Amino acid sequence: MVLLCSGCATRSPYQDASDPLEPVNRAVYSFNDYFDRGIAKPVAKRYVRYVPIFARTGVRNFYQNLLEPITIVNDVLQGKARQGVSDTLRFGFNSLFGVFGLIDVSTGWGLPRHKEDFGQTFATWGFGEGWYVVLPFLGPSTARDSAGLVPAVYLQPVPYLADDTAVRWGAYSLFYISQRADLLSASQVLDAAAIDPYLQVREAYRQKRWSEIYDGHPPETDFFDEELFKPEPQ
Repeated sequence: MVLLCSGCATRSPYQDASDPLEPVNRAVYSFNDYFDRGIAKPVAKRYVRYVPIFARTGVRNFYQNLLEPITIVNDVLQGKARQGVSDTLRFGFNSLFGVFGLIDVSTGWGLPRHKEDFGQTFATWGFGEGWYVVLPFLGPSTARDSAGLVPAVYLQPVPYLADDTAVRWGAYSLFYISQRADLLSASQVLDAAAIDPYLQVREAYRQKRWSEIYDGHPPETDFFDEELFKPEPQ
C-alpha cells in the first residue's frame, strides 16, 4: 500500500480519482449498502429513538476521548507541537474531570477537539492518496488511508482495556452504532440527491480528506494551473 501511495504526489480533489479497482469497489460498496440498510441503519435508528440524547452524547464523548492518544501521536509526527500540547491537556482534563471522557469539559475551557490520523500524517510526509478503495464494513478509503489503519490498530486502546472477547466486540459494536447514528441525516441526503451514490460517496470522501489534511484550509486551485487546465490533445 505504501508503494501504491508513493507513486504519486498528493492529489487535489479537483483531479480525477485514481480508481482502477472500480468494479471491485462497486461490488464491496453494494455489499456495504446491503448490510447498512438491513442491519446497521435500523439498529442506529432504534438507538436514536430509545437512548436519551444525553446518554448518546456521553457515549460519543467517551469514544472520542478514548481515541485521543492517536491524535496526539499524529500531532507529534506532523510537527504540530502546540496542537499536541493542547490535545494532551484535553485528554487529561476530560479523563480526570469529565469522568473518563463522558463529559467534554475541555472544549469549554478553550481546548477544542482535533482529529489527526496516520492517513493525514502520511499525506503530510508527501505520500499520495493512491488508489481509491472501498473496505468491507468500513467504507470509502484510499491506499494511503488504508495503510494508516495498520498502526492505528495497535494504538487504539480497546484490546488493552478489555481482555474478554465479548466485552471487546461489544465495545466495538457500540462505537459503530454511535458513529452510524451520527450519519443518519447524511444518508438521507445521499438517498435523495445522488444519481450515482458510489460516485457521490467517492468524491465527497476525497474532498473531505483533502480538507482534513490541510486543517480545513486547503489551497485553492490556481486558475492558471497548466496541469489541471491544459487543453486536451487534438
